[in-house]
Amino acid sequence: MSMASKNVCLEVSESPFQESEIGPSVSSPSEGESMTIPKASALHIGKQGLSRASSVHELLECPVCTNSMYPPIHQCPNGHTLCSSCKLRVHNRCPTCRYELGNIRCLALEKVAESLELPCKYQGLGCPDIFPYYSKQKHEAQCTFRPYNCPYTGSECSVMGDIPTLVAHLRDDHKVDMHNGCTFNHRYVKSNPQEVENATWMLTVFNYFGQHFCLHFEAFQLGMAPVYMAFLRFMGDDNEAKNFSYSLEVGANGRKLIWQGVPRSIRDSHRKVRDSHDGLIIQRNMALFFSGGDKKELKLRVTGRIWKEQ
Repeated sequence: MSMASKNVCLEVSESPFQESEIGPSVSSPSEGESMTIPKASALHIGKQGLSRASSVHELLECPVCTNSMYPPIHQCPNGHTLCSSCKLRVHNRCPTCRYELGNIRCLALEKVAESLELPCKYQGLGCPDIFPYYSKQKHEAQCTFRPYNCPYTGSECSVMGDIPTLVAHLRDDHKVDMHNGCTFNHRYVKSNPQEVENATWMLTVFNYFGQHFCLHFEAFQLGMAPVYMAFLRFMGDDNEAKNFSYSLEVGANGRKLIWQGVPRSIRDSHRKVRDSHDGLIIQRNMALFFSGGDKKELKLRVTGRIWKEQ
């Protein structure tokens, strides 16, 4: 089977894999003074006024980065607003009228924001909750309905989505191996293993109990020592991942290494899991011993199983 590049690795009996980002003027206020806006601050926004809240929410969208603005909200002498992060990015010049921004805060708009209650931005993905404006951002950072990043590690993939979307994406776009069941028996092969310092084998996805799991196998440097590592990630949140356990086993010539653990959620990045050493780690010399022969070719058979905790 041909290789795409020097460090591309192959998983025998599975499938090929690859190696491992200007409006009208108004009078200018003095420095530090806040501008006023029409009587929007008198609005009472509740759950029954979401349409009105949404229109006011548009006023709180930064025109530069389009993200929601949080105190301090800055404005120029002509009343154009922007967030504090973008104030630095535009070098203290209003991006709309080019006036110098100074240190004018729109205190009235900040006050209006306190009265808003808005749905989570992941409402379309199923989140039913409504939050005060200043609590919304904190919730969204941890919302269980927020999309997941693609768990594929053979390339930098920016696709995000719910689990069914990512499963279809992995199958159709990355062409990963898809298996049903709770046990596996994989053989990983690489010629000239002494030359491999960083390589990633093709991801394998398992469907078990209606849940999906990603099996990773790769080579990297652990300090000064070259190692191989296998680990499992769960396609779901961490609280669901804790309902499962898995074991990995590799060996030959009467020797055996066994790992048992809990799969990590794909909320944790592949690199975070790898760097925490949360998986089966095999030193290169041991891996070559398990491979047998003249030690010029890596031939590892990794077996394992997944089970649901009672």
